[in-house]
Amino acid sequence: MESQTAGITQLIYRSASKVIGDAIVETSSAYGDEVATVRRDRLLEIARFLRDDPAMAMNLPSFCTVIDWLGLDRPRFEIVYHLRSLVHGHRVRLKAALPEDDLRCPSLTSLWIGFDWLEREAFDMYGVVFEGHPDLRRIYLYDEFVGYPLRKDYPKDRRQPLVRRTFDE
Repeated sequence: MESQTAGITQLIYRSASKVIGDAIVETSSAYGDEVATVRRDRLLEIARFLRDDPAMAMNLPSFCTVIDWLGLDRPRFEIVYHLRSLVHGHRVRLKAALPEDDLRCPSLTSLWIGFDWLEREAFDMYGVVFEGHPDLRRIYLYDEFVGYPLRKDYPKDRRQPLVRRTFDE
């Protein structure tokens, strides 16, 4: 398995480098996944390559989340997409740094509609704005909710405004 994993990493790096050039910051392997850290402004291009290239054939969007690196010497947030190829059986994790003062990222819903609600969840819980998303609005919390509860600096005892429920007939 280890040699197969290393081979997939090299295939991703070689194939993508020919097509995409300097968009990939680094590659590695972790927990059976190939990890590609990419430039945020090229994320959509790299994702399209991973979906369309026959050697990659990433046809299953598995997961999307955000990591809050508060207090570490690096960009505070990181968007993480998990992709899988049902054809080849390999997995890729795409990561891109998001600076705290510019929490925006291209949406991948134009490539995989399965990321629709997952990106909405990241928006609702962390405040990441997905450019090009067809319906970016809160999914768990009400519109008057202030802040983003999964950020590490969100106060655990914060009180939210009470909202009177109305029922339209």
